[in-house]
Amino acid sequence: MYFLLILSLKSILSSVIGSSFYKWFEDTNFGIWFQKQLDKFMQHFAEKYDLEVAKKDAKFRSQFPLVAERLDVLESMAHHKCGLDGFDDYAPLVDRIDGIEEDVNTLWEVNLKAVSKHLARKPK
Repeated sequence: MYFLLILSLKSILSSVIGSSFYKWFEDTNFGIWFQKQLDKFMQHFAEKYDLEVAKKDAKFRSQFPLVAERLDVLESMAHHKCGLDGFDDYAPLVDRIDGIEEDVNTLWEVNLKAVSKHLARKPK
């Protein structure tokens, strides 16, 4: 019983000391450089081996095979990847954006004098 208590206290104390050290270390030049290098390495490692996604997918498929099968069917029925031009509402979207840009330009022209007066004011 005492062994578990000592182990728990040791774990808590180690985490507090480690956290305090990292809080100090992350603000030093070496700490900033080290964290950037570590992030670059971990990103490269994750992209190269794609481990996290593969593990999660395999675990999900082993735990929920029926749901995984349903997801596969739904993904096959979903829209195929296409560019923005293949999007059904592309033309109305472009028209709406053009209208908004025209409204903004009109408002800018109407309020140009007030805006230039505001920008010309010297701060106090």
